[in-house]
Amino acid sequence: MNTVSRLPLEGVRVVEFSHMVMGPTCGMILADLGAEVIKIEPPGGDKTRNLPGLGIGFFRSFNRNKKSVVLDINTEAGRAAAVELIGACDVVLENFRPGLMEKLGLDYATLSPRYPRLIYVSHKGFLPGPYEKRLALDEVVQMMGGLSYMTGPAGRPLRAGTSVNDIMGGMFGAIGVLAALRERDATGRGQEVQSALFENCVFLSAQHMQQYAMTHEAPPPMPSRVSAWSVYDVFTLAQGEQLFIGAVSDKQFITLCDVIGCPRLAGEPRFANNALRVAARPELLARLADVLATHQVAELTPRLEAAGIPYAPIVRPDQLFDDPHLKASGGLAPMQTDDGGMTEVVLLPLLMGGRRPGVRQPLARVGEHTEEVLAGLRTHAAP
Repeated sequence: MNTVSRLPLEGVRVVEFSHMVMGPTCGMILADLGAEVIKIEPPGGDKTRNLPGLGIGFFRSFNRNKKSVVLDINTEAGRAAAVELIGACDVVLENFRPGLMEKLGLDYATLSPRYPRLIYVSHKGFLPGPYEKRLALDEVVQMMGGLSYMTGPAGRPLRAGTSVNDIMGGMFGAIGVLAALRERDATGRGQEVQSALFENCVFLSAQHMQQYAMTHEAPPPMPSRVSAWSVYDVFTLAQGEQLFIGAVSDKQFITLCDVIGCPRLAGEPRFANNALRVAARPELLARLADVLATHQVAELTPRLEAAGIPYAPIVRPDQLFDDPHLKASGGLAPMQTDDGGMTEVVLLPLLMGGRRPGVRQPLARVGEHTEEVLAGLRTHAAP
């Protein structure tokens, strides 16, 4: 296990009512940074544990470093235990459908008079407004928030290939927690924090909104865009292997032509600068493609790197387990799974004082910490 001497959120206690990706991401970030995060699961466990298909990796990816407590909050006894546990915590996280926590009496308005220092984070589809009662999914807000339009070819909106808004929504929830903890240090009072999928997605599209505000022209989808650079594309090399190459300056273009063995191309007057090359881009790309089709990826990439030309192989997620940089930089760490096996998990993408917050405990089994946590409450309440 990857350990550090002390983490910045040690001493912060969090109770998490969540499932799927958004809320668990927020809880995992706080847990990785040292908070004690207690995940409340229903009898039988969080259904996210058993999702099939593309959801099969959700639970392992976003629930490390947490304790598992089983409570049935649909019963009076379960709700009473939840309220008592909340009183012993600094932060509540939830990402259930709109109105559910209010119906159960576990919402911020109900809890805050009793626990004025409580920081309460709701992860929803939408912030308060006309859409707030709608149910949302990552795909729904990608369609509504401009991301699918910008990602797919014209007329074919396409969602991003991962849960970008769920994950970023959890990140913004964690940022809100950190800010609220800081403010509580000054005021002595907690507050409600809200993070939402739709507003998150609009934030991702903000640059394109400003593009329109400045040009008065609707931005085209990324596959249809007019590139600012002549060489900025994916090329097919020998044996059908693909490689992205970007030459974004005159110097880089000349160097690229030299590296791939066609220096005369760089010397043609109509390719003398980037503006001219962009105007002749289809012909230029076709000529480069003919040359690059004779090169092997393994042979070309070291030469591109040595020459300072931006490039990238097209990598599948499964291949990242063997990525040499990811492994050398400490981006992967072993974790014992809830079934007793082992896997490597992706850590938070940051260094703090040269250290990488890592995995401190096995992935919790369903209800593994129920007795420990609830017994602690009883001990705390004893005279």
